[in-house]
Amino acid sequence: MLRQQIRAVSSLLSTMTLIGLCVGMTSTLLGLRGTMEGFSTVTIGLIMSAYFVGYLFGATRAPKDIRRVGYIRAFGSLAALASVAVLVQAIWIDPVVWFVMRFVSGFAISALFVIAESWLNTMADNRNRGAMLSVYLVLIYAGLVVGQLILGFADPATFVPFAIIALLINLSLIPILATVTVEPTTHESRKVPLKLLLEQAPLGIVTAFIVQACSAMFYGVGPVYATAIGLTVGQVTIFMAAFLFGGMLSQTPIGLLSDRFDRRLVLACCAIVAAGLALVLSQIPASQPILIYLVMAALGGALLPLYSLAMAHTNDYLTKDQMIGATGAIIKVGGVGAIVGAPLAAILMQFGEMYLFFVLMAVFTTTVSVYAFYRVSQRERAPEQVHSPLTALAPAAPSEELLASLVEEANEDFEEPDGNIPVKPGSDGVV
Repeated sequence: MLRQQIRAVSSLLSTMTLIGLCVGMTSTLLGLRGTMEGFSTVTIGLIMSAYFVGYLFGATRAPKDIRRVGYIRAFGSLAALASVAVLVQAIWIDPVVWFVMRFVSGFAISALFVIAESWLNTMADNRNRGAMLSVYLVLIYAGLVVGQLILGFADPATFVPFAIIALLINLSLIPILATVTVEPTTHESRKVPLKLLLEQAPLGIVTAFIVQACSAMFYGVGPVYATAIGLTVGQVTIFMAAFLFGGMLSQTPIGLLSDRFDRRLVLACCAIVAAGLALVLSQIPASQPILIYLVMAALGGALLPLYSLAMAHTNDYLTKDQMIGATGAIIKVGGVGAIVGAPLAAILMQFGEMYLFFVLMAVFTTTVSVYAFYRVSQRERAPEQVHSPLTALAPAAPSEELLASLVEEANEDFEEPDGNIPVKPGSDGVV
């Protein structure tokens, strides 16, 4: 079933792989270029925080666009907006202009992720949601890794890397615009207030907030940290790529583990391992780049799956017609965390010591682990979280009947006879 569902959304997955490549290139490129232009660490941190302010607005707007024009048309318009923002940043090298354009980029990219993740969630169920989101994120991280490596061949001081990013954003539209793509019917989705999510799955919300704060630190000021400790431009790209590569490799096995065992325990273990690795990295000098790369890969492997675990855990307690609103709410919460994370790390680095970059990350991930273990002690795992073994997956190619049935299932899930917000059976308590 999982393979069939993945094939049904293969065009979307191809598109999001290219979007991930562009996102990874842009954040590292701006960090490097800003340092070359003499921007202070705090200025770069604030510019990067604008991206996540835009994230908040994009996550709010995306569900409305989905209902108004559909998944594909909304996706195309937002991708065009992201392309324009990148080109403007290449033309005007100014902190204020970059701040505004990073806001625009954050708005567009956030909405693209809401569209993609909502689309995937409506095509999955509790038996394979962790695996489905993991496959999606593996492809995203593969794009991010390749994006970092491309920067090793494109001089950040020139117009070329900006042009490459804009070109790839436009190319990303081809898979979903030029193929027969199945998308869920866009009936009115249920609004999911944050209060409901906090009641049903507070761990998912807390984790999304903290993990996105750590991600903002990495993407926003990670290149600044690497440059400050003495790594070259080429080494900086490997530094960034190693972290993402580790996350890419770990997504699927950790996602499968979370489908078999209590997601909260898997999440807690990943978080505490990430905290220990971050502390180790805070003490490794630039004279040992190979060791840095290896530990960075291990850190990415432990830290990056936390977002998909938080998303899957939260959706275990929602019905499918709540998932568009819930995805937007989770991204908004994460956006707030990201707004806090990048500037806070930048301030600690500029007015304190550079190693505080990783110390702060260790504090954040320790908090996630402690809270996850606490939630495990308060309530049993989600009753409908069932493992779906890989041996049960059908190897047959999807037929027209299968695709039609998936669409019909999505239509039924979006249609409810009343306006109440249902809660899945067995999820009447706090998790």
